[in-house]
Amino acid sequence: MNIEHIRAFLEVAETGSFQEAAEKLHVTQSTVSARIKTLEDRLRGPLFVRDRKGISLTASGQHFQRRAATVVHAWEQARQEASLPQEVQTSVSLGMQYDQWSSVLMPWLAWMGENAPQIATNVVAEYSDKIMQQLHDGLLDLALVFQVQYGSELVIEKFREESLVLISTSAEQQDIESLTDYIYMDWGEVFRAEHNLLFPKLTNSRLSVGATAVGINHILAHGGCGYFIDRDVEQLIATGQLHRVEGAPILKTPINLVYPRSAENSPAIEIAIEGLRFARDRTDIHSS
Repeated sequence: MNIEHIRAFLEVAETGSFQEAAEKLHVTQSTVSARIKTLEDRLRGPLFVRDRKGISLTASGQHFQRRAATVVHAWEQARQEASLPQEVQTSVSLGMQYDQWSSVLMPWLAWMGENAPQIATNVVAEYSDKIMQQLHDGLLDLALVFQVQYGSELVIEKFREESLVLISTSAEQQDIESLTDYIYMDWGEVFRAEHNLLFPKLTNSRLSVGATAVGINHILAHGGCGYFIDRDVEQLIATGQLHRVEGAPILKTPINLVYPRSAENSPAIEIAIEGLRFARDRTDIHSS
């Protein structure tokens, strides 16, 4: 089965258009159609329903979609590992939330380069649900996530706890109950439970965001308020671009370190975890 046929399928499934899929893949529409036709012949059934409403997945297409992305990811990972330098003995793949990118990733990569040059590293930044799926599919070796999907096959440990502060672009914002232009930042189930208990009127915010950079950039450009990790906004508060809302409680959210139980005795994973703990402790010292 040709990997490019699967890529064509995934692009059509995502865009709902053969033409858009062709543009994204930099091929002609007839090429995409031919690839889908070959794939359907191999799978012995149609993957898409084509009618006046557009293009949608058949039941078989929906089943295939669940595995197709895994196949492509596995191929990319295998291709990368096959091209590693000769002195590299193995590789480690880490999935992490976007919001841990700067505070953990940079010192971790530096530590790995100095202490484990024989281990290649691959980093994927995504949201928790997609990271957990890749972990279950064996495409990642370990992950740092806000929200976990529990299972006996996984080791889950609390990596750190982030403090979340309510900030606003307005220095005059004082009344918590009448916050204007509130952005709901989704920091996982622990945050959601506490937030909904404290602010039941703010659960239906007009704008919900799952990444710090998106939320901060929106607030700076258009004004507003929301809960953010304290270390991510401290400089903006210091320069007067953002302001703490007085009287607002500080909320907490855990960051979880997750990896397959089968990898507990893997030397490469143990080294990677040691490096992550070093990066965490170094960041915590510098921010205290």
